[in-house]
Amino acid sequence: MTPTALVLDSFDSPPELDTAISAATLSAVASGELSDLFRIHIPARVVAFGRQDTHTPGFSRAVAASKSSGFTPVVRLAGGRAAVFHEGTLAFSWQTRTDQPKLGITERFEFITAVLVAALESLGFKADVGEIPGEYCPGRYSIHISQKKVIGVGQRLIRGAAHVGGVLAVSDADSINRVLRPVYEAMELAWDPDVTGTVSDFGAVTPSAVSAAVTAQLGERISLAETSLPSDLIVKAAGLVPNHRPQEG
Repeated sequence: MTPTALVLDSFDSPPELDTAISAATLSAVASGELSDLFRIHIPARVVAFGRQDTHTPGFSRAVAASKSSGFTPVVRLAGGRAAVFHEGTLAFSWQTRTDQPKLGITERFEFITAVLVAALESLGFKADVGEIPGEYCPGRYSIHISQKKVIGVGQRLIRGAAHVGGVLAVSDADSINRVLRPVYEAMELAWDPDVTGTVSDFGAVTPSAVSAAVTAQLGERISLAETSLPSDLIVKAAGLVPNHRPQEG
């Protein structure tokens, strides 16, 4: 069986390139050009809006609020509501080839959340899966520690492949809330900043240590081969960057 490619590189210039990379690799996995792929890295400072956000009244104001807060607005692949990425977080995505992507939605969510929970527990943190009242970007497969959301997970399906991705907040919950307050206010979304958390709220840990723990737990379940993305795919992704810049009109 072909190992899953493990990519640890960041693609943060421009900030929208990271999402464009995910779009390009997802298509390549679907076509068989690339093997299954797992990426984890420190991202740029962005507010990642879901497609639903783009159709929400106040979206243009939310985009402006994101920019005013020093975060680049990006339209991401996976669903859900706006989430924040910064240098104290990890962005992760798992892309897998499948002929029937709709049939495995639950199994993929359960697989990746099991990996993430095990990674946190290997570092000494007790984590649980499930939506907690008032969380930003609410979801059934959110991960929390002591009723503080620390990980959000979403999924995107295309013909021939599935993408499961999200944000793992390691430190600096204040920065997450600082930008989410005006963004969610603009879209009139109810949430409770008090349930926003990071792993570091419960013990000293670094993004690199959490990343290593995630890849170790994933490697116990599937075969991994660390690699870099082909240069031509990165060029292709650069051409997709405009697709992930919000239309504010």
